[in-house]
Amino acid sequence: MTIALEGRLVLVGAGKMGGAMLEGWLAGGVAAAQVIVLDPDPPGEMRKLIAERKLSHNPPVADIADATVVVLAVKPQVMGRVLPGLKPLARFSPVFLSIAAGCTIATFARHFGADAAIVRAMPNTPAAIGRGMSVACPNSHVDDAQRTLCDGLLGAVGQVGWVDDEALLDAVTAVSGSGPAYVFYLAECMAEAGAAAGLPADLAMTLARQTVSGAGELMYRSPLDAATLRENVTSPAGTTAAALEVLRDSGRLKALISEAVAAAARRSRELAG
Repeated sequence: MTIALEGRLVLVGAGKMGGAMLEGWLAGGVAAAQVIVLDPDPPGEMRKLIAERKLSHNPPVADIADATVVVLAVKPQVMGRVLPGLKPLARFSPVFLSIAAGCTIATFARHFGADAAIVRAMPNTPAAIGRGMSVACPNSHVDDAQRTLCDGLLGAVGQVGWVDDEALLDAVTAVSGSGPAYVFYLAECMAEAGAAAGLPADLAMTLARQTVSGAGELMYRSPLDAATLRENVTSPAGTTAAALEVLRDSGRLKALISEAVAAAARRSRELAG
């Protein structure tokens, strides 16, 4: 994906998610000279990238000129301390793109002005390998060009969806933002069950890891929906059918997943205040 960017891109926070996105942007055609990184203590791999690509790192905010987009990628817990120092960037009327969970559009409007163009997005950790899922919500001041730019920046690390109702981002957070952890926990449980069934622990984990990642890749590549893929694996009265009778027909797994997603969405609303 080629990203068309005029002016400067200011990345605030170059941790795991911000760093993954930065790598995607550079691969997508954003020139190193256009990028400014604001992070007092980036991880070692980001320090190396910043040095190798000669990216501008931690210049005085007041000296930054022609900021077209400001990407806010710091942890929600420190956002309140970071935002006041970024106010000078509002004079360029950039689009502010936040990927911080729980930080609302209203929070940023209080700092950057009621007429600031703000996009709140929720990506997930597979962005680190270019397979992320992001859902974004713009406020009414985001124009078509700014939306297209944000779509390209988020799309550099995976797929992008858009919603107009910011409240839906709590459910997005619960399904895709937190979702990778659910999948990893499934792999843990499968490995433990395999070991309990007599497999060596390391082999059980290898089986679980490859099965989960392989099934995910199959779903990614296949045009079939999840239900059809499941049915294709399930022979009548076979071993898979016996397992699914426990997982599916009793309703226990569906109920647990529903409870988990509801709990995550509830916590997302609490964090947003």
